[in-house]
Amino acid sequence: MSVIAIVGAGSLMGRAIARRFAAGGFDVALIARNPGALKSIADDIPDVRTGIFPADITDRKALSQALSEAEESLGPIEVLEFSPTPRPADLAVSPFTDAIGTTVETLAPHVELHLYGSVAAVQQVLPGMIERGAGTVLLTAGAVSSRMVVPGITNVSIAVSALRSYALNLNAGLAGTGVYAAHVSIAANIGQGRPGSEPDAIAEEYWKLHVARDQADFYYEDLSDGPVTLSDRYSD
Repeated sequence: MSVIAIVGAGSLMGRAIARRFAAGGFDVALIARNPGALKSIADDIPDVRTGIFPADITDRKALSQALSEAEESLGPIEVLEFSPTPRPADLAVSPFTDAIGTTVETLAPHVELHLYGSVAAVQQVLPGMIERGAGTVLLTAGAVSSRMVVPGITNVSIAVSALRSYALNLNAGLAGTGVYAAHVSIAANIGQGRPGSEPDAIAEEYWKLHVARDQADFYYEDLSDGPVTLSDRYSD
């Protein structure tokens, strides 16, 4: 059976993506800091094997080990989905800043989480994907990674824009290998009641990307009740 690893698995999108891929026949590996939260998600995924592998995404050694353990337990990872979210404690140390207030110190933790974390996760599973000639890498960010400008979170915007660049260059570099990579940018207040912002609706788009493999830069915008003004990626 195929395996999806969800890095940064949260109660909204992480849960929904896990359930959608499980419905498609995937076993599920859940990776994030909180074992209790991961167990809650795992308990909500029926009919497939589900493993929880706690790790701090900013601890690259621990992240690599978690992914290695996931493959040992469940089998080769066919799909890697990466969607980390800062904890309130992280934001207390490195709060959101505007362009004027952005410094190396306020930027570095977000680069560590989004960019270095994604590179570390990808590099752990990519050699196996290339060897097998098949694989999907989906790197997730909010709308500020591409089309939306929100000056109050400039430091995060810089970090997730770098993640987007990595995903696009990765996909181009993987041409002909059978491995596909995409950046997913979500312009939606996730789980706040709008039909197009429900996690299950967005998770369906992840499944379509994996199946069709036709877009390297996917922008999801919830227009169900008019334009969205700010992505709520950081509530997951």
